[in-house]
Amino acid sequence: MENTIFSILPPIIAIVMVLLTRRVLLSLGAGIVAAALILTSFSPVAAFRELFNSFAITFWDEGFNTYNVFIILFLLLLGIITAFVSLSGGSRAFADWASRHIKSRRSAKVLTVFLGILIFIDDYFNALAVGQVARPITDRYKVSRAKLAYFIDSTAAPICVVSPVSSWGAAIIGIVATILAGQTFNTMSAIEAFLWMAPMNFYVVSAMAIVIFVAVSDVDFGAMKKHETRAMTTGELFDASKTIPGEMKEEFPSHKHGRVLDLLLPILLLVAGTVSAMIWTGYQNAGQVFDIWLIFENTDVPVSLITGGVLGAVTSVVLYAMQIRYNEKASVGWVGKGVWAGIRSMMGAVLILIFAWSLTYLIDALQTGQYLADVVAEGNIPTAILPVLLFILAGVMAFATGTSWGSFGILLPIAGKIMSQAEPELLLPALAAVLAGAVFGDHCSPISDTTILSSTGAGSNHMDHVITQLPYAITAAVIAAIGYIVIGITGSLLMALGTVLIVLAVLFLIWSKQKPTTVKQ
Repeated sequence: MENTIFSILPPIIAIVMVLLTRRVLLSLGAGIVAAALILTSFSPVAAFRELFNSFAITFWDEGFNTYNVFIILFLLLLGIITAFVSLSGGSRAFADWASRHIKSRRSAKVLTVFLGILIFIDDYFNALAVGQVARPITDRYKVSRAKLAYFIDSTAAPICVVSPVSSWGAAIIGIVATILAGQTFNTMSAIEAFLWMAPMNFYVVSAMAIVIFVAVSDVDFGAMKKHETRAMTTGELFDASKTIPGEMKEEFPSHKHGRVLDLLLPILLLVAGTVSAMIWTGYQNAGQVFDIWLIFENTDVPVSLITGGVLGAVTSVVLYAMQIRYNEKASVGWVGKGVWAGIRSMMGAVLILIFAWSLTYLIDALQTGQYLADVVAEGNIPTAILPVLLFILAGVMAFATGTSWGSFGILLPIAGKIMSQAEPELLLPALAAVLAGAVFGDHCSPISDTTILSSTGAGSNHMDHVITQLPYAITAAVIAAIGYIVIGITGSLLMALGTVLIVLAVLFLIWSKQKPTTVKQ
């Protein structure tokens, strides 16, 4: 049943269940079982074998699965950093410092968006690092965790997908290079094509404009308004009855010995260690050639993350241990408790990730993405609407499979082949539409790893994040679709981008007249 209409059933089952029940692990489990049964033509023994393989491959894929295991270890290390930053009083000290220097709720929101834009190296790293720095500030100014998760998610992948100096950019440039190779009409390099595609990514343009507007204003709509109203009127930043990944359950002793350095130094070393390791591994894998594009194309992201994570975690433990001499509430016993509390706080996120990876493996075996791509590739479709159709298809694929990388990895070569033959002038807009759709679908999908990590980084309930982000993501997608219709018909980037900006301006004018969410002082 591979590469057939039945291949889309497992992701549909998982996504519908998660939206109806809000129980992520149960829903992912149902999708996994359905995928295994369909893949094996409903043979119980063979299905059980596929189930086992789908989980085992997280840790062993024809050898030690460094990528997945190191991502899990990085999450656990981040939990340890969070625990010791809290134990040492660094979070409290940073929040006190922020209350003196960041004078308003708006400033706290804008700072979060700025940090999200600034950390453009990798989306996983962005999602978790921004959450660690911004959470004490947004908590102080009663910004709901759902809003924080939205800020993180909407500045992680969108920035990475248009930045040439990122793990995303390097991978995309490599794919684009193979598409452009041998094209007689092409006169530009892969990096030039990538840079031209950036302003054609109308979803990124729309999503970033909306997230900045939301940060600057006090306008909210949909489920987000409910979360923000509750946060500002009651001080409850999340629903305590729901599971919150990354949230400490351990009550640490309160004291006033904490310093801003106790939070900033581990985070700064985490960033410095990760970026340095990315450059070093990329340099080594590129044959020790110092070419910045080549370096980021060959960088080892998981190894880099684990390097930065170890450096940050060790630093946070050492800073706490130094307090034992003068902090009457600090002790060696709390070191072990802190490590365990940090690990335990991340176990929910780790389990969701493992289940999501298992489902992704089975969906890949069912060739769900290839089936969806073939539907468009084999259709007799006018070339003018191909960019918007590719945008929609990439969005559906990423939503159904939970992976933007898998979606554009399949669709970019197909889009390149179709457009090279049908309408070479629309090649770059079509490729940009694929990337835009992949990020859009990823933003909406409850089984996306980056969406899961954004919830974790913000300390938000996962389904609360998905539901509250949906209206903003869909709004940006509708505006992007209009842009792709215009560029498909006219072939003009200026006209399409101008149309997108005009629609955004009208939308912001309408939103600005909406009654802002009330703040209780």
